[in-house]
Amino acid sequence: MYNIPQALTIAGSDSGGGAGIQADLKTFQMRGVFGTTAITAVTAQNTLGVYDIHAVPLATIEAQLKAIAEDFQISAFKLGMLGTAEIIECVAESLKAHTFGLMVLDPVMIAKGGAPLLQQSAVSALKQHLLPLADIITPNLPEAETLTGIRIIDDKSAEQAARYLQDRGVKTVVIKGGHSQHSQSAVCRDRVFTPSDTFMLESPRYQTPHTHGTGCTFSACITAELAKGHNPNIAIRLAKQFITAAISRPLNIGHGHGPTNHWAFSSIPRQGLG
Repeated sequence: MYNIPQALTIAGSDSGGGAGIQADLKTFQMRGVFGTTAITAVTAQNTLGVYDIHAVPLATIEAQLKAIAEDFQISAFKLGMLGTAEIIECVAESLKAHTFGLMVLDPVMIAKGGAPLLQQSAVSALKQHLLPLADIITPNLPEAETLTGIRIIDDKSAEQAARYLQDRGVKTVVIKGGHSQHSQSAVCRDRVFTPSDTFMLESPRYQTPHTHGTGCTFSACITAELAKGHNPNIAIRLAKQFITAAISRPLNIGHGHGPTNHWAFSSIPRQGLG
């Protein structure tokens, strides 16, 4: 019998296939991990925007998580779009009842086209209930600023924001640099703060509109690598390579913010991870 790593994504469904559950499952598949899901919301969206959001009933979310826990050996999982304080509290309670391994929190707040995906009232619930449980959190700059109340303009303020999150229970913080005020620069820098180390991950900055689902894909790749037994540092470095490849070779699908290319990484030579 094959010993196949198994992972879980708890997130919303994207009818356009570029983000959310769909992006997570594509990433899991490409990284050799069997993916399971608990869907928190069904959205009507495409590359042009989000047109409708239907939250899944709390009892159904609980039932999905119970079903996964009873039949699969999940060694890592990620949280994506949760939407409301009630869903956040529901998921947090289920996580106390079931063991799903290492947790990656992608604090999804706004869709690529600008539509809000997390109610303002849910931010405090996320901070209270999920930060203490997170092994890794992957906010972009606006999300990190919203969670911490700290304006991030340089390395010092980024470290202050990271320490704020770690003081509330998060082990490793990855502050993504895609929304940097230096967005016209040639390099994109992500700052990583572990319990014992701090380092920077750099990649070329590609001027492309086809970045829908980048945050979902990045955090899903981290989750997949954790499920395979990699330590967080290696998982984050691999995920950086994966998402850079996915952005650099766009599929040119749709008329707006198109999806990233989940096939791209398999055809690009690997870089060293040390």
